[in-house]
Amino acid sequence: MPKIIGATLREHREQVRARLFEALAELIVEQGFDAVTLSQVAARAGVGRTAVYNHFPDKEALLVGLVMHETTAWAKALDAALIGIDNPVDQLRTYIHAQLVLKRNFHFAPGPDLRQVISAQTHAQVRGHVVLVERILAGVLERGMAAGAFPAQDVDLTVRLVMSCLSSRALTNPDNDRARTIAQVESFVLRAVGARVPAVV
Repeated sequence: MPKIIGATLREHREQVRARLFEALAELIVEQGFDAVTLSQVAARAGVGRTAVYNHFPDKEALLVGLVMHETTAWAKALDAALIGIDNPVDQLRTYIHAQLVLKRNFHFAPGPDLRQVISAQTHAQVRGHVVLVERILAGVLERGMAAGAFPAQDVDLTVRLVMSCLSSRALTNPDNDRARTIAQVESFVLRAVGARVPAVV
C-alpha cells in the first residue's frame, strides 16, 4: 500500500499534486515539455507511476493542472500587491514590478512553443488559465482610461503587447542589472500606454 503523505487523505492528495507539479516544472526547464515522460515526473516527485494516473490521465492533463495551479496563485499574489493602491499609474507600475519579480517564483515552459507540442484542446485550456493574469492588467488599464491617466486605446491589444514585453526571456538574463532592468521596463511600458513618466537613462 502506498505511503500516505500528510495527516489526511486530502492533505496527501494535495501534497502529491504539489510534488508532481514541481517535478514537471523542473523537467520542463531541463528538457522541454515534449521530451518529458510521466515516468520521469513520477521518479522526480518521489511517487509511484500509478500515483500520477490517480490524479491525471496523461501528460497534457498534468500540464493543464500545473498551469491552473500556478496562474491561480500568481493572480492572487498580483491582486494582493495591488491592494490599497488607488492611482492607476501606480497600479500599473506595481503590476509591472510584481510580474517581473514574481515571475521568478513561478514556472514557464521554455523550449519549443507549447502550441507545437500540445493539442489544440490543451492549448485552449492553458490559454484560458493565463487569461486570469491578463484580466488584472486589463482592469488596471480600464481604470486608468476612465480616470484620464491613460489615453483611450484598445485594451485587449494593449494587454497582449504589454504581456509580450513582460514575458520576454531577455528580461530574465542573469547578467542583467535586475533593478535597472525593472526600472527601464517599467518606464517603457508606462510610456507605451500613454502615461507621462520620465525615461530611465
